Amino acid sequence: MFDSTVKGSSTMASLLLLFGLLMATIHLTGAQTGVCYGMQGDNLPAAGEVVALYNQYNIRRMRLYDPNQGALQALRGSNIELMVGVPNDALQNIASSQANANTWVQNNIRNYGNVKFRYVAVGNEVNPTGSTAQFVLPAMRNIFNAISSAGLGNQIKVSTAIDTGVLGTSYPPSQGAFRSDVTSFLNPIITYLANNRAPLLVNLYPYFSYIGNTRDIRLDYALFTAQGTVVQDGQRSYSNLFDAILDAVYSALEKVGGGSLQIVISESGWPSAGGTATTVDNARIYNTNLIQHVKGGTPKKPGGPIETYVFAMFDENRKSPEYEKHFGLFSPNKQPKYSLNFN
Repeated sequence: MFDSTVKGSSTMASLLLLFGLLMATIHLTGAQTGVCYGMQGDNLPAAGEVVALYNQYNIRRMRLYDPNQGALQALRGSNIELMVGVPNDALQNIASSQANANTWVQNNIRNYGNVKFRYVAVGNEVNPTGSTAQFVLPAMRNIFNAISSAGLGNQIKVSTAIDTGVLGTSYPPSQGAFRSDVTSFLNPIITYLANNRAPLLVNLYPYFSYIGNTRDIRLDYALFTAQGTVVQDGQRSYSNLFDAILDAVYSALEKVGGGSLQIVISESGWPSAGGTATTVDNARIYNTNLIQHVKGGTPKKPGGPIETYVFAMFDENRKSPEYEKHFGLFSPNKQPKYSLNFN
């Protein structure tokens, strides 16, 4: 966890110095990067303490998965930009009537006029072939209408978060394409987002790709530590899996008329325990490199930066399987699990 040069004989002064260095190096100086605040733990700090922790470490963006009233209350006046979620189990209700969407926006956005809302994520990783999929776009429309009626349409963008399992082809990145069984779900959403100039939210995890194919995917390629080109795709060279997956999604979007869409990475991270290649060091390496890397673009979209939300703020002990419990940058006692250099 700490530098190996710190020995057991360290004095109190050197421990205080170490703590100071730890505090200094976890600051997110890149304004493009936020952190997801998941709450599936029974030992997490109170919302006010969490917002104070974001401020202490200069984390300027947050993702909430539902409009938790305690968290929204704590965010008042904080100037932290917020992505707030409409949970999957609320989609049918909001899709069923504009009045329900208006009430949701009134209760969870308009009532918090001094909270800096940036996005509403209408659903998270909704199964494109499941029974809830039919409600996503109608719910997005109703939330958008409610936000527009409140005069907030220029400030708050409405989208939905997908995972990269919707890709049928991801290699090489230029051949990226969506699965044929998800296009009836995704294509109308993509058109709607393009028409409203809103980004598509994508949860992107090289970790899951790596553990699903350790035979063909190198660990250094997944951790951003490969030296030189690993995948050559025509004129484009890829040295990390993150760029390859993201560009595959961009290629898939182009094939269905969504070439103008921007992608926001609504989750990415690496677990520190509980599974294959899950060490504190790998988590530190991945998240440190991720935060530095997204200040630029990808081979296909070199303009950059890439707005990204690291998953997650805390370890969450109510999740499963085991590795899902260990994505936190912080332990529930608010101590950083490792030093992160964001500078």
